[in-house]
Amino acid sequence: VLDDPDLKDIDPTVLKHCHAAAATCILEAGKHQADISAISTCLEDCKLDKERIEQFCTEYQKNKDALEILLGSIGRSPVHITDVSWRLEYQIKNNQLHKTYQPSYLVTLNVEKSDSGSHPDVSFSCTMEQLQDLVGKLKDAAKSLERATQM
Repeated sequence: VLDDPDLKDIDPTVLKHCHAAAATCILEAGKHQADISAISTCLEDCKLDKERIEQFCTEYQKNKDALEILLGSIGRSPVHITDVSWRLEYQIKNNQLHKTYQPSYLVTLNVEKSDSGSHPDVSFSCTMEQLQDLVGKLKDAAKSLERATQM
């Protein structure tokens, strides 16, 4: 879009804001399954002229089915952690057969997605320091949530 010769005189920051606003409008219309009259009313409230509103609605109508399929594939909620398991792994040698003696933790988060039932588990490896950092951040998040619910 920034390379379009018709748009060369427009400030790139303004152009990016316009692109973000249009994308948000399209996504929200798709998410709420808005009809053309609702979209037209919204765009009229934003002071767009009738010709642009008609062009926008025509393009939206053409791509509505593809948009709904795309939004449906994304899902509506993040995964939910149901359990966590871990084990200590002790690496004695590396690929070059050098002795390393490095302990690490293999952590597996059991997750489920509320709209589709199950989801593959999330696994990662980390050092003791990384695991302590993760636990600290989780404790901070839990305290923040606790404070927010007490207000």
